[in-house]
Amino acid sequence: MLAQHLAASTLPGKVVPPDNWHLTVRFLGSIDQVRTEILTAHLDQAGLGAPFDLVLGEMGSFPKGTRANVVWLGVEDRTQGLVRLNRITEEVCRESGLPAEERPFSAHLTLSRLRPPESVADLIDSYDAQSFRWTVPDLTLFESKPGPTYVEVDRFELRGSQPSRR
Repeated sequence: MLAQHLAASTLPGKVVPPDNWHLTVRFLGSIDQVRTEILTAHLDQAGLGAPFDLVLGEMGSFPKGTRANVVWLGVEDRTQGLVRLNRITEEVCRESGLPAEERPFSAHLTLSRLRPPESVADLIDSYDAQSFRWTVPDLTLFESKPGPTYVEVDRFELRGSQPSRR
């Protein structure tokens, strides 16, 4: 439904295909196989919380203004489930020996990337925002490949405080 709704908007730049849509809970950067195994072992034992609902709605850009390089949809996290998952994931990353994330968490669904940057003010102003709701059942660890393509490394089911590997 979301893809059909967005088809009515002419998104500028390189549009992210719906198969690659995701919410980044924690960006890891480049990590080796040993660190990946340590991280997945810690995630497997972590209480990641229960499934939660999110709502997508408003369109925006990074940065705001006339030189945007990303167009996104905002996330309403009414139960704070995504914020909790980010906090837990950040703790697990530090326990796994990864450096702390310095950027503040900003939940969004990237729709397109613009190179060179351009103004998207008219697009954002004219966007007919709808509320698209879904339940988040799991956390997936992806490896980013050139293309851009994402390859699933592991998946962790959200089930309260119980260990969660699927």
